[in-house]
Amino acid sequence: MRVITTTLSGVLIIEPKLFTDERGYFLESCQTERYLAQGIPPFVQDNLSCSQKNVVRGLHYQLERPQGKLITVVEGAILDVALDIRLSSSTFGQVMCVELNDTDHKQLYVPPGFAHGFCVLSDQAKVLYKCTDYYHLPSERGIYWNDASLQIPWPKEHMIVSVKDTEYLPLNQIAKDQLFS
Repeated sequence: MRVITTTLSGVLIIEPKLFTDERGYFLESCQTERYLAQGIPPFVQDNLSCSQKNVVRGLHYQLERPQGKLITVVEGAILDVALDIRLSSSTFGQVMCVELNDTDHKQLYVPPGFAHGFCVLSDQAKVLYKCTDYYHLPSERGIYWNDASLQIPWPKEHMIVSVKDTEYLPLNQIAKDQLFS
Protein backbone atom coordinates (compact mmCIF):
# COMPACT_ATOMS: atom_id res chain seq x y z
CA MET A 1 0.00 0.00 0.00
CA ARG A 2 1.07 3.54 -0.67
CA VAL A 3 0.28 6.28 1.85
CA ILE A 4 0.04 9.89 0.71
CA THR A 5 0.11 12.73 3.24
CA THR A 6 -2.19 15.68 2.56
CA THR A 7 -2.18 19.37 3.42
CA LEU A 8 -4.11 18.52 6.61
CA SER A 9 -1.96 16.85 9.27
CA GLY A 10 -3.18 13.32 9.95
CA VAL A 11 -5.46 13.06 6.92
CA LEU A 12 -4.07 10.36 4.65
CA ILE A 13 -4.86 9.05 1.19
CA ILE A 14 -4.19 5.34 1.00
CA GLU A 15 -3.66 3.49 -2.25
CA PRO A 16 -3.95 -0.24 -1.57
CA LYS A 17 -2.11 -2.70 -3.79
CA LEU A 18 -4.55 -3.76 -6.46
CA PHE A 19 -4.11 -7.13 -8.15
CA THR A 20 -6.05 -7.49 -11.40
CA ASP A 21 -6.43 -10.21 -13.99
CA GLU A 22 -9.08 -11.53 -16.36
CA ARG A 23 -11.23 -12.58 -13.36
CA GLY A 24 -11.39 -9.12 -11.80
CA TYR A 25 -9.40 -7.71 -8.91
CA PHE A 26 -8.23 -8.36 -5.36
CA LEU A 27 -7.05 -5.96 -2.67
CA GLU A 28 -6.60 -5.91 1.08
CA SER A 29 -9.01 -3.20 2.24
CA CYS A 30 -7.46 -3.13 5.72
CA GLN A 31 -4.54 -4.89 7.36
CA THR A 32 -4.20 -3.81 10.99
CA GLU A 33 -0.40 -4.02 11.34
CA ARG A 34 0.22 -1.95 8.20
CA TYR A 35 -2.33 0.69 9.24
CA LEU A 36 -0.93 0.82 12.80
CA ALA A 37 2.53 1.42 11.28
CA GLN A 38 1.07 4.53 9.61
CA GLY A 39 -0.30 5.83 12.92
CA ILE A 40 -3.87 4.73 12.22
CA PRO A 41 -5.48 3.18 15.31
CA PRO A 42 -7.50 -0.05 15.17
CA PHE A 43 -11.11 0.06 14.05
CA VAL A 44 -14.06 -1.05 16.20
CA GLN A 45 -17.09 -0.40 14.00
CA ASP A 46 -17.93 -0.60 10.29
CA ASN A 47 -20.71 1.45 8.68
CA LEU A 48 -22.06 1.08 5.14
CA SER A 49 -24.17 3.71 3.40
CA CYS A 50 -25.86 3.59 0.02
CA SER A 51 -26.86 6.88 -1.56
CA GLN A 52 -28.07 8.18 -4.89
CA LYS A 53 -26.45 10.83 -7.10
CA ASN A 54 -26.13 14.30 -5.56
CA VAL A 55 -26.76 13.13 -1.99
CA VAL A 56 -24.62 15.05 0.49
CA ARG A 57 -23.86 13.47 3.86
CA GLY A 58 -22.10 15.68 6.38
CA LEU A 59 -20.23 17.54 7.63
CA HIS A 60 -20.32 15.33 10.74
CA TYR A 61 -18.17 14.69 13.80
CA GLN A 62 -18.46 13.35 17.34
CA LEU A 63 -17.18 15.62 20.09
CA GLU A 64 -16.99 13.49 23.26
CA ARG A 65 -16.21 10.19 21.52
CA PRO A 66 -14.42 11.29 18.34
CA GLN A 67 -14.07 8.79 15.54
CA GLY A 68 -11.24 8.35 13.12
CA LYS A 69 -12.70 7.10 9.84
CA LEU A 70 -11.25 5.08 6.99
CA ILE A 71 -13.50 5.73 3.99
CA THR A 72 -13.69 3.31 1.07
CA VAL A 73 -16.07 3.43 -1.90
CA VAL A 74 -17.31 -0.07 -2.64
CA GLU A 75 -19.47 1.02 -5.59
CA GLY A 76 -19.62 4.32 -7.47
CA ALA A 77 -17.80 7.59 -6.84
CA ILE A 78 -17.90 10.37 -4.25
CA LEU A 79 -16.29 13.71 -3.53
CA ASP A 80 -14.97 13.13 0.00
CA VAL A 81 -14.35 16.09 2.30
CA ALA A 82 -12.32 16.50 5.51
CA LEU A 83 -12.54 19.78 7.47
CA ASP A 84 -9.98 20.60 10.18
CA ILE A 85 -11.87 21.73 13.31
CA ARG A 86 -8.93 21.60 15.74
CA LEU A 87 -8.69 25.12 17.19
CA SER A 88 -4.94 24.74 17.91
CA SER A 89 -4.15 23.55 14.37
CA SER A 90 -2.36 25.75 11.85
CA THR A 91 -4.86 24.42 9.27
CA PHE A 92 -8.00 25.09 11.35
CA GLY A 93 -10.95 25.74 9.03
CA GLN A 94 -9.19 24.31 5.98
CA VAL A 95 -10.76 21.66 3.77
CA MET A 96 -9.25 18.77 1.85
CA CYS A 97 -11.27 17.10 -0.92
CA VAL A 98 -10.55 13.95 -2.89
CA GLU A 99 -12.54 11.79 -5.28
CA LEU A 100 -12.89 8.23 -4.06
CA ASN A 101 -14.25 5.59 -6.41
CA ASP A 102 -14.56 1.90 -7.19
CA THR A 103 -12.00 2.11 -9.99
CA ASP A 104 -8.71 2.98 -8.28
CA HIS A 105 -9.95 2.06 -4.76
CA LYS A 106 -8.15 4.88 -2.96
CA GLN A 107 -9.12 5.26 0.68
CA LEU A 108 -9.17 8.34 2.89
CA TYR A 109 -8.28 8.26 6.57
CA VAL A 110 -9.80 11.15 8.52
CA PRO A 111 -8.59 11.24 12.15
CA PRO A 112 -10.47 12.60 15.17
CA GLY A 113 -10.53 16.40 15.18
CA PHE A 114 -12.07 16.68 11.73
CA ALA A 115 -15.57 16.99 10.36
CA HIS A 116 -16.28 14.64 7.46
CA GLY A 117 -18.75 14.57 4.60
CA PHE A 118 -19.20 13.53 1.02
CA CYS A 119 -21.32 14.00 -2.10
CA VAL A 120 -22.24 11.20 -4.48
CA LEU A 121 -20.93 11.80 -8.02
CA SER A 122 -22.14 8.56 -9.64
CA ASP A 123 -25.72 7.35 -10.08
CA GLN A 124 -25.35 5.50 -6.78
CA ALA A 125 -22.54 4.97 -4.28
CA LYS A 126 -21.93 2.47 -1.53
CA VAL A 127 -19.50 3.83 1.04
CA LEU A 128 -17.83 1.81 3.79
CA TYR A 129 -16.51 3.64 6.87
CA LYS A 130 -14.31 1.87 9.36
CA CYS A 131 -14.42 3.81 12.65
CA THR A 132 -11.96 3.98 15.56
CA ASP A 133 -14.72 4.48 18.14
CA TYR A 134 -18.36 3.51 18.45
CA TYR A 135 -21.19 5.76 17.33
CA HIS A 136 -22.42 7.80 20.31
CA LEU A 137 -25.56 9.86 19.65
CA PRO A 138 -24.97 12.43 22.44
CA SER A 139 -21.56 13.21 20.87
CA GLU A 140 -22.98 13.87 17.38
CA ARG A 141 -22.26 17.33 15.96
CA GLY A 142 -22.11 18.93 12.53
CA ILE A 143 -21.13 21.94 10.45
CA TYR A 144 -23.39 23.38 7.76
CA TRP A 145 -22.54 21.43 4.60
CA ASN A 146 -22.60 24.45 2.28
CA ASP A 147 -20.78 26.98 4.48
CA ALA A 148 -19.61 29.52 1.89
CA SER A 149 -16.45 30.34 3.88
CA LEU A 150 -15.20 26.75 3.39
CA GLN A 151 -15.38 26.94 -0.42
CA ILE A 152 -16.07 23.22 -0.82
CA PRO A 153 -16.29 22.47 -4.57
CA TRP A 154 -19.62 20.63 -4.41
CA PRO A 155 -21.13 19.77 -7.80
CA LYS A 156 -23.43 22.52 -9.07
CA GLU A 157 -26.43 20.23 -9.59
CA HIS A 158 -29.42 19.99 -7.25
CA MET A 159 -28.09 18.60 -3.98
CA ILE A 160 -30.08 16.20 -1.80
CA VAL A 161 -29.41 16.96 1.87
CA SER A 162 -31.12 15.74 5.05
CA VAL A 163 -33.08 18.24 7.12
CA LYS A 164 -30.65 17.64 10.00
CA ASP A 165 -27.65 18.58 7.83
CA THR A 166 -29.33 21.79 6.62
CA GLU A 167 -29.86 22.92 10.22
CA TYR A 168 -26.22 22.85 11.31
CA LEU A 169 -24.45 26.21 11.71
CA PRO A 170 -21.53 27.50 9.63
CA LEU A 171 -18.09 26.94 11.20
CA ASN A 172 -17.66 30.56 12.32
CA GLN A 173 -20.90 30.32 14.36
CA ILE A 174 -19.96 27.15 16.24
CA ALA A 175 -19.05 27.75 19.90
CA LYS A 176 -15.38 27.00 20.62
CA ASP A 177 -16.34 24.43 23.26
CA GLN A 178 -18.13 22.50 20.51
CA LEU A 179 -14.89 22.11 18.52
CA PHE A 180 -11.62 20.34 19.27
CA SER A 181 -8.87 22.14 21.21
